[in-house]
Amino acid sequence: MTQRQLALRAGVSQPTVARIESGEASPSFERILELVRAAGLDLDVHVVPLDEDVVAMAEQNLRRTPQERLDALIAAVDLYGSGREARGHDG
Repeated sequence: MTQRQLALRAGVSQPTVARIESGEASPSFERILELVRAAGLDLDVHVVPLDEDVVAMAEQNLRRTPQERLDALIAAVDLYGSGREARGHDG
């Protein structure tokens, strides 16, 4: 679906959709819900306890360079693969 198609379905302008998509605009929850539903979807929101460790890890990751993030991801995938092999699973 194009921005124009979504905008027509939601009753907003295409530049409004573009600004939201690019992060230039911070829409209200109601506007987000309108756009999601105009796309033929629904939004399922849950309130869960805040995991401070996840927040700290995300903030740490934001301070990394793209190459550092990629290296960390590769290391995590390698570690996962090693664990699967140690448990006797293929692939």
